[in-house]
Amino acid sequence: MDNFDLLKNKINQWKHIDDVPPYTEIELLRMIDCYEGELEKDKETETILYAMLVYYRLKRQVTDDYMNKVLEQSNFKNHPMVQEIIALKYFLFCSQQFQETDFNQYIMRETDFDPVKLKKAKALSKEITELEKLYDRTSNLQSSLKKAFSLIFDNMTELSDMTNEIIYALEQRKTVQIISLYNEKIERLEKSIILFKEHLPSFMQEENWNDPLEELNQMIGLTDVKSYINQYYHYLKYQKKRKEVGFNMVDEQGLHMVITGNPGTGKTTIARLLAMIYHRLGLLETDKVVEVNRSQLVGSFMGQSEENTLNYVKKALGGVLFIDEAYNLKREDQTGNDYGQTVIDTLVASMTGSKYGNKFAVIIAGYPEEMNHFLWSNPGLRSRFPDGNFIELPDFSMSELLKIAENTALQNDYFFTEKALLSFESLIDKSKVDATFGNARTIKDLVLKVIFHMGANRTIHENDDWISHMRISEEDIERLDDVKSNEHPLEELDQLIGLNNLKDEVKKLSAFVQVQQQRKSLNLPVIPIQVHSVFSGNPGTGKTTVAKIFARILKDCGLLKRGHLVVASRSDLVAGYTGQTAIKTKNKIREALGGVLFIDEAYSLNRGDKDFGKEAIDTLVDEMTKHNENIVVILAGYKTEMEQFINSNPGLESRFKKYFHFDDYSKDELMEMVQYHVKKYEYTILDEAAAYLKNQFRANQINGNGRFIVNLINEAIQYQALRLQLNATNEQFTTLTKEDFQLAWNATRGKNE
Repeated sequence: MDNFDLLKNKINQWKHIDDVPPYTEIELLRMIDCYEGELEKDKETETILYAMLVYYRLKRQVTDDYMNKVLEQSNFKNHPMVQEIIALKYFLFCSQQFQETDFNQYIMRETDFDPVKLKKAKALSKEITELEKLYDRTSNLQSSLKKAFSLIFDNMTELSDMTNEIIYALEQRKTVQIISLYNEKIERLEKSIILFKEHLPSFMQEENWNDPLEELNQMIGLTDVKSYINQYYHYLKYQKKRKEVGFNMVDEQGLHMVITGNPGTGKTTIARLLAMIYHRLGLLETDKVVEVNRSQLVGSFMGQSEENTLNYVKKALGGVLFIDEAYNLKREDQTGNDYGQTVIDTLVASMTGSKYGNKFAVIIAGYPEEMNHFLWSNPGLRSRFPDGNFIELPDFSMSELLKIAENTALQNDYFFTEKALLSFESLIDKSKVDATFGNARTIKDLVLKVIFHMGANRTIHENDDWISHMRISEEDIERLDDVKSNEHPLEELDQLIGLNNLKDEVKKLSAFVQVQQQRKSLNLPVIPIQVHSVFSGNPGTGKTTVAKIFARILKDCGLLKRGHLVVASRSDLVAGYTGQTAIKTKNKIREALGGVLFIDEAYSLNRGDKDFGKEAIDTLVDEMTKHNENIVVILAGYKTEMEQFINSNPGLESRFKKYFHFDDYSKDELMEMVQYHVKKYEYTILDEAAAYLKNQFRANQINGNGRFIVNLINEAIQYQALRLQLNATNEQFTTLTKEDFQLAWNATRGKNE
């Protein structure tokens, strides 16, 4: 942010109400937040800064708030700019009052009977008496706006005097000779009101409030779309003018439109603006938009779909029928009992028939890929939408999303500090992991979520600094982040029993990823990061546990956005018939985007060319390429089987470069695991029980590794509970004996073998 002297100089250059202030509203709020001490010493600059804030708030139709009170109580309230700003609020109110008054109703005709003239004159006199009360509150302002305002009341006074003369004459049953002059004065008053409106700042002039092109151009991003719609508007306007002078256009482009785009890109907003444009040009009778979807159109029995569609067409006559997610009207996987095609046929007939054709516009919207497929599979509908009437809305860039976030906060009287905005960018990045990202819709939800958490944890006190309740700080954003573990994932990895070689490999890979991420931020050449991995080892050796920690490590390194773990097996990926395996696999991958997909016993996917597992492998390889660094895949299973599986598929072999082997736990490590889990559950193990277990570990081959240990301890605790219940002694509930482990060993080994 600029230094205070520079800010002060620019602020004091603002000399006229029609000039845009040198800083935005958000920048002004940040100045108050940042330079509170300096502004406290420079009240004049502070007052002008508040005047700018009020200017922007009036522009947002916020007319009664703390800012106005600050100006009214300021020692610099007589400053010309401050005076104009204070008056603007009231002028806006007066303008609305004038607009609500229809002076034409008081015009008199010579043919009116005297009682009618008297009734009109008395009604106008009463109206003027009420309006004249508006004048006193701005008498000390000197400006062209005030002069225009004063002219209204000068004309109002003259009209009031003449109206009173007419009332007196009519009550005395005298002939009134000044009717034409009276009507002229009403017209003069109306002209002075129009003149006053023209002196208002441009943003206060009503005709600008509902200008669809102005509203479109104020939208964030959409540069190409704005250009196209502006051209489309002028094309329609030009063709309308040609018709008015006698030219004829046989092959008109028509008003029906297709709007495609991902969620939250503004499809519905653009449809409403198009309806306003059509109405403004006189091409449609109204700017109403009737919004429908599949559930409102498609019926459940013969004839209902046609009836539903015609009913909505009738509602939309003169305006626009907007069908969102139109591709749902005809679903490929539906049986012959689906009536979506009936809706399409009825809609096409309505668009082209003599009864409803050219009497309403149809705008259909949805995701790009689905809409293209839908239209090409319905040629009758496709032909009703010329190629020129297709609008594709792009996803917003990160800078545009941040601007949307700032605007959303501002509309709710909040603002982001500069550091908070950087943190919010990270929050957006974590949400932006797949095609379901809702663009502006998601941003609005995130901002409101931040505001909710702020409101849920704060209290307003009478002496609080007002700006503290508008400020969104970096800490407010960080509170929304996922709940962090008390331990760093690398520290958590260190605390795992055994796995020493593997720990070193993971740390080396973590360091490599961190360095490459830092080089990327410095615009240095980056070595491609390939972290898709193969975990091999027997059951219970810690593959899933390490994968979960590994995901968090990659998140902390900045490689993954979410850092969660999704565990899958063959049944989660492979379906029983053609085409469905790819869908199941893609759904599981989407679930894991931003994190790690862990496929256990991955070799089970490879059961021959005729098996649907091959489709899962091919889909997995394609999706890994498509999503690149947005997902990490870990394949796990027995060592020999995994080596054979990877070598059998060139696509897998080229993508999995990191191999981690999990050795079986040694006898000492197994005993260490027993002590760890017993302590975790707040039990103690007697020395003779520990000696018994050590002997058993030395004398037997243990299958299941850590999984066996967990089962063993769970069984011992259950036998302890049974023993305590039967013996009914005062023995400590936390003690595990040799007897407990002997029974548990026999039970667990029996299950394990």
